[in-house]
Amino acid sequence: MQSTEVASGASANTETRREAIEIALVDDDRNILTTVSIALQAEGFVTRLYSDGETALRALIDNPPDLAVFDIKMPKMDGMELLRRVRAHQAIPVIFLTSKDDEADEEAGLELGADDYIAKPFSLRLLTARIRAILRRAEPDRALGHEASAPDPVHPSIDRGRLFMDPARHHVTWDGKPVSLTVTEFLILEALASRPGVIKSRNQLMDAAYPDDVFVDDRTVDSHIKRMRRKFRVVDSSFSAIDTLYGAGYSFNDG
Repeated sequence: MQSTEVASGASANTETRREAIEIALVDDDRNILTTVSIALQAEGFVTRLYSDGETALRALIDNPPDLAVFDIKMPKMDGMELLRRVRAHQAIPVIFLTSKDDEADEEAGLELGADDYIAKPFSLRLLTARIRAILRRAEPDRALGHEASAPDPVHPSIDRGRLFMDPARHHVTWDGKPVSLTVTEFLILEALASRPGVIKSRNQLMDAAYPDDVFVDDRTVDSHIKRMRRKFRVVDSSFSAIDTLYGAGYSFNDG
């Protein structure tokens, strides 16, 4: 199945200030395709639906959307292979839908260059928030509808010695070198860096990164921290700014 859905309602209001944003959904579960498409249309997006990777591949290369959401486990061509082939031609931001508690899928997807992942069953509110954040990071003018240089009074930048974070664009640098974090990783780091030296429990970090109606376990936060440290150590092999307080949580030190 391949179909193009045209957003209604909310999109009519946004058309006056910017083009409608296209989201491609690739999943062999038609119920998920329909449910997610309706939710995204209500938010003003245009959706393109594909029920398998083979059908989606050529369309995504020839006519790339603004962002794509791939299920990992699909017949014919899974999400990993689809991402690999698409990224050989187009730099489309991609969110993976993974099986619950499948850390191996999450690791592999992020290694391939996925921008974030969400475990099934997932909150539509969480998916929409992740889409907006990734679009904001990739194209701030288009996603936000205002000048890229305009400051964000709600989420001001964070400058902690060697760390700089720009929440408006989900941009991170360490010693002036860019560090590419997923949206979830960014939100966890933002919660830590906003109050250096303060211990944040895993529950507090989960609250910062996920909506109230999304349950994740302690191991999920630990996995994000582990990946974050690894990414910072690519640009600084001695990176040690995220401290583990065993039995308590994590803290950020800026000195």
